[in-house]
Amino acid sequence: MRALDVLKKAVNMEPALRRVELPDGSVFEFWMTPLTLAERTRAQKLAKSDDNTDFALHLLASKAKDENGMPLFHQGDLAELRNSLPASVVEALMLQLLGSAEAEEDDEELDMKSYKGATGEGPGADGPTGGSRKARKNAG
Repeated sequence: MRALDVLKKAVNMEPALRRVELPDGSVFEFWMTPLTLAERTRAQKLAKSDDNTDFALHLLASKAKDENGMPLFHQGDLAELRNSLPASVVEALMLQLLGSAEAEEDDEELDMKSYKGATGEGPGADGPTGGSRKARKNAG
């Protein structure tokens, strides 16, 4: 089996449900797939500046979907998202996108670092503070 096939088989690219509590107590739900490098690059190119907010808004427009996989926002909605809603609401949505992408990257980085655990050394090794963060999180 090719290395790429092994990698693709090991990851879940299915959409995951994300929830954001709104100021009135209701919950806004959307679905998103894991962020790929191509999607991140596309959002960076669409952003008119190095402003992280502009980048995150473009990600929101491209990644947030309904339960049928249809986009919830369009590029034409970006100005209204920026100007007509409290920053806290839009930032909560963006954090769901960026936070999940960063968590996936952190887990991937941790998994690479904990690979040494198979030899009994490094952060994945057994011991009082050994084991992966995922295993510690699941244990307690």
